[in-house]
Amino acid sequence: MEKEDKNIIEIETLVDAPVEQVWDYWTLSRHMIRWNAASPDWCTTCAENDLRPGGNFHARMEARDGSFGFDFRGTYTNIIKHKLIEYKLEDGRMVKIEFEPQHDQTHILERFEPEQQNALDLQKTGWQAILDSFKRYAEKRKLSDLLVYDCEIKADHTKVFRALYDPELYRQWTVSFNPSSRYEGKWERGATIRFLGEDHNGKTGGMISKIREHIPDKFISIEHLGMVDADREIMHGSEVDSWKGVLENYTLSHADGRTLLIVDLDPVDQQSTNYFNDMWPKALHMLKSLCEKI
Repeated sequence: MEKEDKNIIEIETLVDAPVEQVWDYWTLSRHMIRWNAASPDWCTTCAENDLRPGGNFHARMEARDGSFGFDFRGTYTNIIKHKLIEYKLEDGRMVKIEFEPQHDQTHILERFEPEQQNALDLQKTGWQAILDSFKRYAEKRKLSDLLVYDCEIKADHTKVFRALYDPELYRQWTVSFNPSSRYEGKWERGATIRFLGEDHNGKTGGMISKIREHIPDKFISIEHLGMVDADREIMHGSEVDSWKGVLENYTLSHADGRTLLIVDLDPVDQQSTNYFNDMWPKALHMLKSLCEKI
């Protein structure tokens, strides 16, 4: 990729995080969906990443109001861990990303061939905005990484996927969170859903959420938006600010009749982290038991 021959666009940033962390935040799908957007009006609803020469990647980009979306795809041509990523986009354009450690920081230099439909300045601004979003995410995340829980289940992935949201099975595998755990709504892309339960006084509480992405048998992403407190829906204010926008994702992969389920979610505070570290392994153990019996 020669700048003088291809009119290459360059963008860069300095991230206050070590290169090993920066590499993971850039390449792991569970991180990619959290930073890959040029503005708050956009989001990446799902990402798949086969990080090897010849491997493919795919990210689904969506306007948050549902008005527009597109797929961003390409094939990797060169990978040097912690140093270099090169890939070719579907339209043949080349992209090169260099990671340079500088003490406990990482300098990222990104070069890409422009497309012909939009002005060069507009393209540079858009790509730089995504890179700036990554910088903010990586610098925040290094202080508090994602919560990740996994479970290997001796059952077909289609069975495990259905068990996640079958109304009766959901009540059973989530019982460790709340004995009256249930949901109202549909697990369909774009749908609003309420996750509910009663406290020891019989008062209903829970979360108001949105199904951000639903890819059958592979992936579900949930974005939490507000809270239910008895007959009140709380969508704004200090009570919900820490939970608003939190993602909870379910990723399934399968081989030889077994399914690996990975659950990842954003941490909120130490109290909820301690709670989830206790409850999620119990819930996944119950899900495993149910799926291996049915």
